[in-house]
Amino acid sequence: MTLPKDGDAALRRAHYRLREEGVLPSPQSVGALLANSWRRSQAAGLAPSGRLQEALHLNSFQLARAAERQQELIAHARPVMEFVFAQTRESGSVLILADDHGVILQALGDTGFLARAERVALMPGASWNERHRGTNAIGTALAEGKPVAVHGPEHFLARNGFLTCAAVPVMAPDGRILGALDISGDHRDRHPHTFGLVRAAAQMVENRLFEARYGGSLRIRFHSLAEGIGSISEGVVAISEEGWILGANQTGLALLGLAAADLGITPLSRVLRLRIDELMDSSRRAPGEPILAERLDGTRLFLRVDPGHKAPSAGLSRPARPRDALAALDTGDERLATAIDRARRVLDKPINVLLQGESGVGKEYFAKAMHESSARAKGPFVFFNCADVAVDRIETELFGSAEAGGSPGCIAEAQGGTLFVAEVGELPPVVQARLLRLLHDRRLTPPGGGAPQAMDCTLICATQRNLTAAIERGVFSVDLYYRLNGLLLQLPPLRERHDFPALLARLLREVEPQLGVGLDPALAAAFADYRWPGNLRQMTNALRAACALIEPGQARIGWKHLPDDLAEALREPQARHDEAGLATDNLSELSAAALARAIKASHGNMSEAARRLGISRNTLYRHLRNGSVPRPE
Repeated sequence: MTLPKDGDAALRRAHYRLREEGVLPSPQSVGALLANSWRRSQAAGLAPSGRLQEALHLNSFQLARAAERQQELIAHARPVMEFVFAQTRESGSVLILADDHGVILQALGDTGFLARAERVALMPGASWNERHRGTNAIGTALAEGKPVAVHGPEHFLARNGFLTCAAVPVMAPDGRILGALDISGDHRDRHPHTFGLVRAAAQMVENRLFEARYGGSLRIRFHSLAEGIGSISEGVVAISEEGWILGANQTGLALLGLAAADLGITPLSRVLRLRIDELMDSSRRAPGEPILAERLDGTRLFLRVDPGHKAPSAGLSRPARPRDALAALDTGDERLATAIDRARRVLDKPINVLLQGESGVGKEYFAKAMHESSARAKGPFVFFNCADVAVDRIETELFGSAEAGGSPGCIAEAQGGTLFVAEVGELPPVVQARLLRLLHDRRLTPPGGGAPQAMDCTLICATQRNLTAAIERGVFSVDLYYRLNGLLLQLPPLRERHDFPALLARLLREVEPQLGVGLDPALAAAFADYRWPGNLRQMTNALRAACALIEPGQARIGWKHLPDDLAEALREPQARHDEAGLATDNLSELSAAALARAIKASHGNMSEAARRLGISRNTLYRHLRNGSVPRPE
């Protein structure tokens, strides 16, 4: 950290008053960054001296889970760490990779210093979040979202005063903080080049992550110097075919004057005096040659277009990517892209598909996209939600009624098209048996009698329940399960998707295509950090409401445009994470908390609470019956 002119003396006085009197320093005496960090440390209940309260340290099982969650980060950081460690060997230091909550995942260091580091828990499994260790390079870099060096007595805890540390957040191509790289050593051996070395290492990791995510996409590489293109200091962005900036490395954001919140909602023409078609034309005329362009503020940059298309194998042509309804759902998340590819392979084949995923992840949208991408696209798409129909009416609604004027039933209505049965786990046993017989015989008997006719529809089912657990409890037919599960596709929840900026931009365009609005950067960051218990349905409803509240001529959605309960939830601090700093795996607890907040905000009006959450009222009542949410007074 950069201290004022008489910084050393001021720092010693400040730390003495902090230890002895509990008085926090002013930003003028030690700098704003250090003063703010010490204030956060004190607010977390830490004391600068004396016995350290019990700090978080993961056991081997928890550490393995944390490492699995950050598998992509570790895979791309480890080679860089080994390279940097080879350059710093015998320097009395340790190179550390921590996750986004400050938990140390891996460490490489000299044997002599590692022993000292372990005495203060500078080792895998330990949390160096500011809430647990006070001011330190890892925790403070993550808290501030920028590179930080902490030397000697700048550490909040006196016991860590023998360290000198430099840490840099590692960003994903969508701007999310994945973790931090840190180099720590003895403060007496402080080297001025350490900070630059760890910054370069973090940039190498970020560039590897970017190439892994967008290696097959259209990319633009740029630098203020033509010779800088292709170097470690180049900026690089991924561009959609329409010219929208989907992802970037940190240098790319800085060179274009953008923030992470601008990804996915900013066209290239908004930052450069150059349209995407002009750029592509220039690239075709002189492939591989740098192109001189200007930012809107007059800054000059040299660009090079990298198409990113991998060369096809000898004698084979590269198949064109279908531009269908399924492709429209693909905004860059690898898990969803895999599900889309597998779904496309079974289109128009006699294979039943079972979609699994939490409420609101888009199972209906996915099923409808499958229908619209198939040969049955001109036929009907019939939607039936078992959770929205009274149990004693499900059989009639599906198979029809023989009464005068009765409905032929959803299955008959779907002839020639697709039948989508949502929440199939709610089917009562008698209906399960009848559906099993229908799938076995493929013959549909009209209500009231008549000649059976061939069942001519594609069946797609969906559930948020664990059907294998329901089978073990004896409430779901194992035979029906294997009939429905010709292919199971797991749709990821919103909080685990890696395409958040592009997805957010797509939803905004779908909700209000004429407005052309984006999110305020601070709000976009809160959106990305929120867990979205209602998933896509919840976020779409929130965007629709915000677009309705925005004033004519406004280009940004802000906090005042959000529903009150969502704004409150977005502003909640780390309560959405467990004490390990890891996202909790107990989704039912998270859902219960979200449901309880919505019921409270709706003053017990269950219809209003369901609307706020983007779920059906029957689904809300089912949670109440299960006891997962306390009933309102």
